[in-house]
Amino acid sequence: MASQTLEKLKTRFGERAWSVSENERTNNRRIVVPQAQLYAYLQFLKDECQFDLLVDVTCVDYLHLRKAKDRFGLVYCLANTVTAERLIVRCYLNEPDLTVPSAVPLWQGADWLEREVYDMFGIVFAGHPNLQRILLPQEFAGYPLRKDYPLRGRGERHNFERITRENS
Repeated sequence: MASQTLEKLKTRFGERAWSVSENERTNNRRIVVPQAQLYAYLQFLKDECQFDLLVDVTCVDYLHLRKAKDRFGLVYCLANTVTAERLIVRCYLNEPDLTVPSAVPLWQGADWLEREVYDMFGIVFAGHPNLQRILLPQEFAGYPLRKDYPLRGRGERHNFERITRENS
């Protein structure tokens, strides 16, 4: 990680509150932050470290992964467009508390990204201006990218009107 960003994080949050790892082959830099302080880290990275671009928000379900201690990994991919520095911020979540603050006040582009994570995994983004399904019908029950969701669905296809080419 660029030493300047790392030093700023150490100064602001201390060294024990978060962890950092780096893959030298891919130049991939990652930090893991506590769920309760996620918004504070994101705000600090935007305001003080100039990570002005939110590239992506996604989620990983670690259910049944051998050494996984947590169920979900919420992932934010950030970039500093001036220095070309990239950073992945990860936050681990466990049921029943799958709520984190929305990043929309920091990056407007988080709007649809958070809606997709909500739609597919059921992660709730508190304070989101329009947190509703974006890919599936509003009345859809369940979260299809969770590993405990059946591969062939739960038979919900018959609950929705069939759309054909002629009437689309």
